[in-house]
Amino acid sequence: MAVGDVLSQSEIDALLSAISTGQMDADELKKEDNQRKVRVYDFKRALRFSKDHMRSLSRIHENFSRLLTTYFSAQLRTYVNISVMSVDQLPYEEFISSIPKMTILNIFDVAPLEGRIMLEVNPNIAYTMLDRVLGGRGASYNKIDSLTEIETKIMKQLFERCVDSLQESWSSVIDIDPSFSGFEVNPQFLQIVSPNETVVVISLSTQVGDTTGMINICIPHVVLEPILPNLSVKHWMQTVKKERNEEEVQLLANRVKNTEVVLSAQLGESTISIQDFLHLQMGDVITLEKDVSKPLTICVGDQPKYVGQPGKVNKKLAVQIIDSFRGGERIDE
Repeated sequence: MAVGDVLSQSEIDALLSAISTGQMDADELKKEDNQRKVRVYDFKRALRFSKDHMRSLSRIHENFSRLLTTYFSAQLRTYVNISVMSVDQLPYEEFISSIPKMTILNIFDVAPLEGRIMLEVNPNIAYTMLDRVLGGRGASYNKIDSLTEIETKIMKQLFERCVDSLQESWSSVIDIDPSFSGFEVNPQFLQIVSPNETVVVISLSTQVGDTTGMINICIPHVVLEPILPNLSVKHWMQTVKKERNEEEVQLLANRVKNTEVVLSAQLGESTISIQDFLHLQMGDVITLEKDVSKPLTICVGDQPKYVGQPGKVNKKLAVQIIDSFRGGERIDE
């Protein structure tokens, strides 16, 4: 019985029966249970990412898959659904062996991080997208080994624009500046890391119209190593408070104080017909709908802020502020 196996009810009954009849000794079972447990570890398949890291990568690429869904839906004008199916870590050589011999491989640089990441698109999905871009219904053709120059150019442009979605999905962890750096159809000709290097493979289940397939994102350990602390739950949950810089606060205050705004006092309002407006002449008087004894509304920009009363200062017209504008209504008393 291996460690961690779950016994069925019949197996439990048989075990209890064997102990009661003396066929098995309980003391021997205890001794066996107390022996040191040994777990087999494959050094060729080094696990360099914790479960915490894997969960964080899953969250990042769930956001990435939603952004890709929106992007491809707009580009292809058809039903597109992309979601994260799995997140695994394995040697790069094993990943290359698991994908088709002829497929669509897009390479991206992710400055300021070192190294490159790979976006592998299943041929069925890639050709469905190509057919939609060229005005077709979205038929899939498995002829990836005979890409024409026009098909190659279209596919490059289609996947090159994914960098915006990639940048936005990673913005909560690090500000990256991704750029499209390569396009290949044969994985054997593409060696972004050594065969034994551990990589994270995020598999995205993709549906374009009636066609389904996979999009795999391969991220080497060397790319993620500098930011592994940022992929922990502690980093995601904590709120970092930025210390106030007194110089910045003072600079902002000075700029606010020196900001120029338009201050206007409204003497009143009146409503006239278009015909009366067209016949206005010099000397005509327009009666305002406001009593001369009522305070004026003073606006800062387009927003009423104060009420005041008109007057003169040194033979110049002026307005004295007597109160604040309250309750979003004019004060007429």
